[in-house]
Amino acid sequence: MFITAAALAITSAAFLPPAVQHTRPAPHDPVVAEAPLDRAQFHDAMRALWEDHVTWTRLYIVSAVAGLPDAQAAAERLLQNQTDIGNAIKPFYGEAAGDRLTALLKPHILIAAELVTAAKAGNNAEVKGVSARWYANANEIADFLNAANPKNWPQATMRDEMRHHLDLTLEEAQARLRGDWKADIAAYEKIHHHILGMTDALSKGIVTQFPERFN
Repeated sequence: MFITAAALAITSAAFLPPAVQHTRPAPHDPVVAEAPLDRAQFHDAMRALWEDHVTWTRLYIVSAVAGLPDAQAAAERLLQNQTDIGNAIKPFYGEAAGDRLTALLKPHILIAAELVTAAKAGNNAEVKGVSARWYANANEIADFLNAANPKNWPQATMRDEMRHHLDLTLEEAQARLRGDWKADIAAYEKIHHHILGMTDALSKGIVTQFPERFN
């Protein structure tokens, strides 16, 4: 497997774009904004986080499939992005919720790495089993989001969006493994387009749920 257990030990402070920087409250303290956030800046900052998600996923896939020495470094940067995304929701949902989202997103990455490894080895039985765990984890992420904001993030919609994200990522990895570069590039373009739409829905949901937090 390309990602080692050591990658889970990333503990450095996560970088957040200006729109989502905050002072962390104690776990049981109410979340209080220092100042109203600019909606456009928040929108762009959230897009940047999720674009990093698909960009570093792609860079990992490229390096892992080719057996390049930077695969581990790309994996660690990708895992840091999951911490960044979890931190980004803490100003709205609190420390525990942000940590929980990160805890769900890291297996999303680690299981994907297992899937690439199994597919590269041609182990179809393992691919099937790992895929089942991957999609189950996607449902967990979707259900977490729905529980946090049920009115704006319906469960069925969140599950569909996460499933589509996985489908496109799998399409990208399979094309890369086949050496079908045109299909590989086309898949990444679809992933990029989809994640921007998904991120905009997430950002809009937060703004709608917490209108007093934005100017």
